[in-house]
Amino acid sequence: MGKRGAPVRRRGDRRSGGAGTRVTRRGRLVLSTLVLMGVSLGAGVALAHFQEEREEAATSSPPSATPRAPAPSTTTAAPQPKPKPTPSKKPKPKPTPTATEKKTPTVPQSGPGTFTSVTASGRITGTSGTLRRYRVQIEDGVDLSARGTAEEIEAILAHPRGWAAHGRGRFQLVASNADFVIRIATPDTADALCARQGLDTHGELNCETADGVVVNLKRWMLGSPTFAGPPEEYRHLIINHEVGHEIGIRQHMGCGGPGKLAPAMMQQIKGLNGCRSNAFPYDEEGIYITGPIVS
Repeated sequence: MGKRGAPVRRRGDRRSGGAGTRVTRRGRLVLSTLVLMGVSLGAGVALAHFQEEREEAATSSPPSATPRAPAPSTTTAAPQPKPKPTPSKKPKPKPTPTATEKKTPTVPQSGPGTFTSVTASGRITGTSGTLRRYRVQIEDGVDLSARGTAEEIEAILAHPRGWAAHGRGRFQLVASNADFVIRIATPDTADALCARQGLDTHGELNCETADGVVVNLKRWMLGSPTFAGPPEEYRHLIINHEVGHEIGIRQHMGCGGPGKLAPAMMQQIKGLNGCRSNAFPYDEEGIYITGPIVS
């Protein structure tokens, strides 16, 4: 009874206890393995995701060492007004006067009636004909260069369309022992000198006297209202006309025909009568310019 009364282990309990223990251990091992695999898989996914984020950050963001330039503003700035230039205090240069703006010289109406002779001599102009020596005198107080005026008269007498170039005489500037004198005088003085020869020049004209030529300063400086050229060219006519009297052409000429060149021995200041103003005795072909005798 005693042995029979002792608890008897059931096979099912043993099997349950033994077999259960083995199953539990395996389950734990499987579970642990699954957990480890899950953890590893999760870590791998997390690591991959972290690397992805790093790569995206590397491609989307510039290196920190190089700062990114700020994006341009879409707002257009209002244009700033240009600063006004400071006006210069330097005086403006005066414009150079043109030929039409050239100031008309002032011609004195009268002078002292005394003259200064040019103390200079020149070369003989011309190759044939009588040699005529001349002096040049300028009335005192007149604003003319005596030497410059003498040189200008020399050039006029040596012109290729003048008297000397065509065998009508030879001429030489001298300081003394002259055959005739060329005087340039104010209008009142010219009138007084010409009146001694019985000539009325009205404060406007030139004349020839017993001892030479009197040139009205007004005509020398201003030219003539009937002459088409400048005063410098009209001076050729003055000298050629008056020296023409000196070489023996005593009478004046008139116009040779409408449109023709006026003769140098014509009193062109009194009117051209259809001719063209001209300062030279000869034309460009060397032909003497003539016209009818009028006085």
